[in-house]
Amino acid sequence: MQLRQPRVAVVGSGSWGTTVASIVARSAATTIWARSPEVASEINEAHTNRRYLGDIELHASLQATASLQAATEDADVVIMGVPSHAFRQVLQDAAPYLRPWIPVVSLVKGLEQGTDDRMSQIVAEVLPGSPAGILAGPNIAKEVANGYAAAATLAMPDQNSAGQLAELFRTSRFRVYSTTDVIGVEIAGALKNVYAIAAGMSDGVGAGFNTKAMVMTRALRELTRLGEALGGHRDTFAGLAGMGDLTVTCMSPLSRNRHVGEGLGRGQTIEEVLAGMTQVAEGVKATPVAVKLAAEVGVDVPIAQEVHGVLKGEATVADAYRGLTRKAPGHEIHGEGW
Repeated sequence: MQLRQPRVAVVGSGSWGTTVASIVARSAATTIWARSPEVASEINEAHTNRRYLGDIELHASLQATASLQAATEDADVVIMGVPSHAFRQVLQDAAPYLRPWIPVVSLVKGLEQGTDDRMSQIVAEVLPGSPAGILAGPNIAKEVANGYAAAATLAMPDQNSAGQLAELFRTSRFRVYSTTDVIGVEIAGALKNVYAIAAGMSDGVGAGFNTKAMVMTRALRELTRLGEALGGHRDTFAGLAGMGDLTVTCMSPLSRNRHVGEGLGRGQTIEEVLAGMTQVAEGVKATPVAVKLAAEVGVDVPIAQEVHGVLKGEATVADAYRGLTRKAPGHEIHGEGW
């Protein structure tokens, strides 16, 4: 007896949400919710989402709607692709249409300001009993949408469900691994954006590749120490969601958070940088949360603190780098801080 393929709702039509929806549509009936009726019509009629993905052709079977109810009421799986600041409200709006205990997969690499919650924690509050996880890794949306080889990790509380759901996302060029370390993958996905801003700052001031490599390497150490203190597994931070995503976000010219840091390094204010962007850079919102969480668990995060100071307008990028280099280096593996 052949099992019915699940019906999938993707909530959010940004670059990554649309890319994932197009991938999942290859193997399951998939409907994407777009806030804009015009975007929904374009996806249905032209099979493109030009605002976020240009002329890249989406899978022909992908359906779109501007009605949250129509997208979610028959879904067996919900994939959340809205920014962290809108995640709770949109999920609350969808909740009346969702069946109990439906699995929810987040695509969001961020933390909620005000509560400091990870997205899976928001799911637990809004939809008690629904298993919640995250898909994360070194994934630049346009490259994946164009068919470049890439990989990600799907974290769910149960390994069996993680393995089964991972099949929805797998293609011949998009490898999806599975894990039960939801906390680690969520923390890695959120924190790497903070450190991508730091790496972008080095690009903006023309600090050179040696400096950038130093920042990235020490950022991984800082991210790992904080992530472990918050409940993640050490190995997760050396994997796709940690080192992999940190690398691509620090290096790619398509990285939003690296772009933010580069603009700051060139002397722009954060307001000026964000005014020129059409998509959300989650690291801007995650930085103060990361600094706060680090203080609560007693972990020294000098790189994140320097980024926070620049974002608040309390220091320049040059000040931030001078502050870091004044700190005396200790043992590379077992030492504290920078």
